[in-house]
Amino acid sequence: MPSSDPERLPKIAGADIELGNFLLGHDSESGTGPQASRLLLRFLNGIPGSSFSSFKTDPQDFGRKWLGNGSCCYIDLDHLEMALPEVTNAWDFTAALHAQLRIVRAALRRAHDALPPGVSLHALACNSDGSGSSWGSHLNFLVTRRCYENIFHRRLHYLLWLASFHASSVLVTGQGKAGAENGAGPVDYQLGQRADFLEEIVGLQTTFRRPIVNSRDETLCGESRRFARLHHIASDMNLCHVANVLKVGSLQILLAMIENESPQIGLELILQDPVQAGIAFSHAPELDARQPTLAGEAVSALNLQRRFHEAAAAFVATGACAESVPRAEEILALWADTLDRLAARDWDALSRRLDWALKLRVLQEALQENPHLSWQSPEIKRLDLLYGSLDPDEGIYWSLEAADCVERLVPERQILRFVTEPPSDTRAYTRAHLLRAFGREGVVEVNWDRMVVRARPERGYYGRLKTIHLDDPAGFTRARTGGLFPRHHNISGEAILMGLAPAVRDEAAQAAVSSGWPHTNRDSARKRSAFDGIPPWR
Repeated sequence: MPSSDPERLPKIAGADIELGNFLLGHDSESGTGPQASRLLLRFLNGIPGSSFSSFKTDPQDFGRKWLGNGSCCYIDLDHLEMALPEVTNAWDFTAALHAQLRIVRAALRRAHDALPPGVSLHALACNSDGSGSSWGSHLNFLVTRRCYENIFHRRLHYLLWLASFHASSVLVTGQGKAGAENGAGPVDYQLGQRADFLEEIVGLQTTFRRPIVNSRDETLCGESRRFARLHHIASDMNLCHVANVLKVGSLQILLAMIENESPQIGLELILQDPVQAGIAFSHAPELDARQPTLAGEAVSALNLQRRFHEAAAAFVATGACAESVPRAEEILALWADTLDRLAARDWDALSRRLDWALKLRVLQEALQENPHLSWQSPEIKRLDLLYGSLDPDEGIYWSLEAADCVERLVPERQILRFVTEPPSDTRAYTRAHLLRAFGREGVVEVNWDRMVVRARPERGYYGRLKTIHLDDPAGFTRARTGGLFPRHHNISGEAILMGLAPAVRDEAAQAAVSSGWPHTNRDSARKRSAFDGIPPWR
């Protein structure tokens, strides 16, 4: 039987974010996504996730590179995917997201220099092409194994409560989109980009009949039975700082409530049909849609969000998440103020905070200035997509941010720091510094929870292999391992491994060797495997 006092873990967060990518000026019968994503990956500076080639390739995890800030990028079904380093709080999440977009933007610029005249490469921070295709901006949260089991196997009202929260959270977290897709009813403009593609309450899948609550049980925490990971696939990609802080921060609090088995988790907040409700709420930019709860009460998304906020506030007041959710009171205050502005229809303030409101203002102004256009015009759809273009010369969001039309919650210096440096309070810190210390010749294999290295990289392929286990996302912080990585002088790889004991072991290291054929020339091997089919433009 479970103990009466549940364990509490810090609500460490991460993200796996796919970008829309394509080439103009280059034709391909199957589309230009494969070439575009591989070009972007080629011009990202990083260390391959494995120095071994295999006869099998995974189209959803192809060519992964690990970067110096503890993050990684790879190709998922012809989309470049950014995986952020683990962070402890919603503000660091926002800074890390914007830092990762800048890293990809730099690769985009380098790739442009390699293209022939008349060919251009484009990358979009969005979740839909407006023509029936959708890709993900997935969030990940550390929870206890008991919390995961309660959600999916023991207390299913927790799952329905979480699904109902998400259905109403589009009010805050949507990016906005012109039109509808995936067979949803017609609409000129809606709050969310993913709502039309969410068709089930729960499931393992991520690319078809997508669920509101994903049940994938992949901890990325070694073999520990303490930890689990909630893989949240239903949210939109956000660029506005406030939307990102509220998206991550509110979920951190709600998951802490579930983990604590809080009495504030009430059945009165559960919708009869969260899937239908999510679409209805998204399709109502006037905020007037209502959907029935289990009790039969018809509620709006705003009303439901207020009730979730009240429950979260009551929980935070108990002090139960003081150590698991940093700055919880600030999240609550920002959440309440944003809901108040939604209730007042304060569009000037909301357009500075929420992507869907900012994009709506841009598209409405375009329609007013061009009365011959309608919501269905291709020019409006183009503006919709350009909102999230990573190219600063055409990306609408970046122009508005530069013009001080967006409320910024993280300073520029923090974003710039995360371009090159990892967060200091998660295992991303040690991962990043191990990548630097051992380098391309010493790193054999990398994953979120482990790294295989050569104890003496100077001996090349014949160097002894060691496996470093990074099971605890809250461990291996600068406070714990910073002394192993002095800034101003080198330290040997063997000394680092000694300092990380007992996380370092021999027994699993040879598993990497058995997974493929070793290559003495890693650069040429990776170029052959990861970038086959790219026109030789350089």
